[in-house]
Amino acid sequence: MNLALKIVSVITAGLVISMVSPQLVLAKSPQPVLAKDENKPRARDIGLIVGTFPTGYYNAITDVEGVLVGHSTKIEGEDIRTGVTAIIPAPGNLYTHPIPAWIHVGNGYGKMVGETQVREFGEIETPIILTCTLCVWSAAKGLNKWMYEQPGMGEHTLNPIVGETNDSRVNNMWIDPIGYPEVAAALNSAKTGTVEEGSVGAGTGTQAFGWKGGIGTSSRVIPKSLGGYTVGVLVQTNFGGTLSMNGAPVGRELENYSSQKELKAAIEVNSAGDLITDDPSRDSDKEDGSIMMIVATDAPLDARTLDRLAMRAMMGLARTGSFASNGSGDYVIAFSTDPDARRPRFSAVPVGTQVLVNDAMSPLFAAAAEATEEAIYNAILKATSVSSSRGELTAISIPEVKKILKKYRVLNWDKSIAP
Repeated sequence: MNLALKIVSVITAGLVISMVSPQLVLAKSPQPVLAKDENKPRARDIGLIVGTFPTGYYNAITDVEGVLVGHSTKIEGEDIRTGVTAIIPAPGNLYTHPIPAWIHVGNGYGKMVGETQVREFGEIETPIILTCTLCVWSAAKGLNKWMYEQPGMGEHTLNPIVGETNDSRVNNMWIDPIGYPEVAAALNSAKTGTVEEGSVGAGTGTQAFGWKGGIGTSSRVIPKSLGGYTVGVLVQTNFGGTLSMNGAPVGRELENYSSQKELKAAIEVNSAGDLITDDPSRDSDKEDGSIMMIVATDAPLDARTLDRLAMRAMMGLARTGSFASNGSGDYVIAFSTDPDARRPRFSAVPVGTQVLVNDAMSPLFAAAAEATEEAIYNAILKATSVSSSRGELTAISIPEVKKILKKYRVLNWDKSIAP
């Protein structure tokens, strides 16, 4: 019998807090629990250039000034592989001065806390929390507690914004492993600059197209002649389909795609002409699932124009090979950080705000689609394999991906675009 100390770890950006219990537990988990590889590339590291607009300095949602991102990763015992990702959308008191926002529902099979008030008022009044499916209510309670601890908060109700994806392949979400400590750790570690991607925070136990997925981010900067605005996207992937990268059929080449079992069975008939159905169950990892997409911009937009912008993130999702399956919760939370578009919560007189006209939106649409597509690629490429007593999610093979991308000549497209 193998015995091991029970180790509970809460990992924040740049900080690991470990508490060792004297309790002895069976060490049944496959190893490694969370494979680490600091050399995992982002899309552009291997020449996978998405779209035509340039990225921001960090190629992350934090390129939008004022946006902060933090993670807390929870690895506990044999079957807890989950976490929290926090996005603080703007500085200042979000309750007294909420920011314009919208939530677009691509496919509504999910738990999206706070959606109705955002769609009623067109504003966000708290940070955004991402976590596991059955953790959303505890995470919302934790977010409320954290908000009430901030300066200038009184006794009033709050509308916490919490999204989720289902990480149950490797995480026992039924025991509700996320609470105030994990939420506070993610919020308190939120910062600008580089955003950690892959198997971290809310992406610790998630998948994409049947491989390990996680957190990914990207940004675009529009030329000054088109407004000079920045659009940043962060995704929490846990969805399926047939992976395509810049049009290259990666999923087909690696024989890992939606409805794979059924398609193979359809062409393998026995002598009586009946379908071979040795394993008739659907492989839902390659089809069902969810994705949370957070779209930030410094362009002066209102709820209506943010709704239009959010729809374009779905186009970026589609380019990667997703078709928003029946069992997928596909949500886009879009917001503007522009101070001139931000209104006070209370005012006895009318308040004017600046908003871009519809004709000026097209470059932002393109930027949102491009950044969403690349953020998803980054989530997949940066992800490391994760295992537990419940199962294992294996990271995609970078050498195999590069070989396919070279075969289809979809690398280094930026070399053909004049500076």
